[in-house]
Amino acid sequence: MNRTGTAAADSGSNPMARRVERLRRLRVRAAKTLRLLTRSRMGLVGLAILLIFLVIAVAVPFVLRFDPNDFTMNRFAPPSASHWLGTDDVGRDVFAELLYGARVSLLVGVTASAISVAIGGVIGVLAGYFGRWIGEGLMRFTDIFLVIPQLPFMLLIAALAGPSMFNIIVVIGALSWPSTSRIVRSQVMTVRERIFIERARAIGAGDGHIIRKHILPNVIPLMFANTILIIAVAILTESTLAFLGLGDPLVISWGSMLHYAFVSLAMSNGAWWYFVPPGVCIALVVLGFTFLGYAMDEILNPKLRRR
Repeated sequence: MNRTGTAAADSGSNPMARRVERLRRLRVRAAKTLRLLTRSRMGLVGLAILLIFLVIAVAVPFVLRFDPNDFTMNRFAPPSASHWLGTDDVGRDVFAELLYGARVSLLVGVTASAISVAIGGVIGVLAGYFGRWIGEGLMRFTDIFLVIPQLPFMLLIAALAGPSMFNIIVVIGALSWPSTSRIVRSQVMTVRERIFIERARAIGAGDGHIIRKHILPNVIPLMFANTILIIAVAILTESTLAFLGLGDPLVISWGSMLHYAFVSLAMSNGAWWYFVPPGVCIALVVLGFTFLGYAMDEILNPKLRRR
């Protein structure tokens, strides 16, 4: 009996055993989340939309072998067997541009949202945990960015930084974090007052240990759900900046397709196949991320979960 208790204690103090236990809990939590997601119609619709566009962005260009930089002599040619969505103002295949534009839009959305959540998460955790003058100072800094009109400020920064995809990603990520910081701060302030945090302090745990082991595990699910929603905003913002002519001219995206369709007077020429498909794709992807984000927020936030 004593040997069994000693062995259990040794396995509990073994770093490898703790790692295995964490992985087991992560698998259980992931399985529970997936089970709850299958019960959400909104989440399933959003996930289906995103999976379709993910396959389009990753696999279809390799399978169909379309080259968006192939030029023909037929400007604004209507859809046909050789050009499924017609051609643009310089004779390029619109379907090929649409496929490669999916990659750029998804890349910008995911990367910019990662930057935004990283900045907002750090500021929110520090402000919510330490409070007092540190929290007040960080929140006043956040309020400055909240009152600044984001789109005009993004236009100014993007115009000064120059038209490149890297600059667009950095601008979107660096200016869209305030809402995340406020959400994370409110959650951290709630977790900070729980009994297990007081117990951790009582046994001598430091601030870094408490944040890493107790605060972050309770905040990361909320940050994950918020990240999905920010991806939708980032994709829509990139499309807006590209439509206004601040995108990278060497990179094809859905926003740049709309920009060149507008500049080339595609609407006046009746070339609906040039501006309708990218607009529909932007709307569907944003809708997919929004549906999935709200569903994940409902699943991961016990206060919003249906009973």
